[in-house]
Amino acid sequence: MVLVVTDQHLHTPMYFFLGNLSCLETCYTSALLPRMLASFLTGDRTISVGGCITQCYFVGFFAAIECYLIAMMSYDRYLGICKPLHYATLMNGSFCLQLAAGSWINGLLASSIVMGMMLQLTLCGPNEIDHFFCEFTEIINLYCNDIYQVELLITILSALFTLPPFALTGISYVCIISTILRIPSTSGRRKAFSTCSSHLIVVTIFYGTLIIVYLLPKSNTLRDLNKVFSVFYTVL
Repeated sequence: MVLVVTDQHLHTPMYFFLGNLSCLETCYTSALLPRMLASFLTGDRTISVGGCITQCYFVGFFAAIECYLIAMMSYDRYLGICKPLHYATLMNGSFCLQLAAGSWINGLLASSIVMGMMLQLTLCGPNEIDHFFCEFTEIINLYCNDIYQVELLITILSALFTLPPFALTGISYVCIISTILRIPSTSGRRKAFSTCSSHLIVVTIFYGTLIIVYLLPKSNTLRDLNKVFSVFYTVL
């Protein structure tokens, strides 16, 4: 992040989005890993209700931001590879700032709406969650109220924050790959693929596991696997 800010050569859209992603991931993992590692080291797996609610809020906040931020990065790569002559005009500084700000603001609103509804409910169920962090779909099982509306809201917001960005990313990469395959030189194709391969791996892991956890029906087998999938989109 310091390099992106201080080095004038890195003041480009790609590095601007990478700086945002670095900041996001630092905050994301900081909301999860210190508490999780402390539990592993001390054996104390308890967490206060306030601490659990706070962790849940920030995990939802950062996950929602990342969904759209990764999609913005794929759109940036699409313009850079498929429309290189128009790239500087289309992906200018103010547009990049608007895309990044929109991602952060939408994530804040989505997580705040869900948390606002959850805070109106009453905790009275078992005081254990079968997960390594406080996550929306686990915490709502601890409430004694009717949780149908909250579950429906979480499902709708999950769909809005994963499916459209995933579709945009998929379309972008279909166009990118078709353009790359038309490059006559082998070195040119290799260079173009190298700029997209790491991002494509992140996209596949992040969106794939997120969709499995939040949108697929909760069977017993899938419920057990969700903890494993959660490691992929939160930590890996």
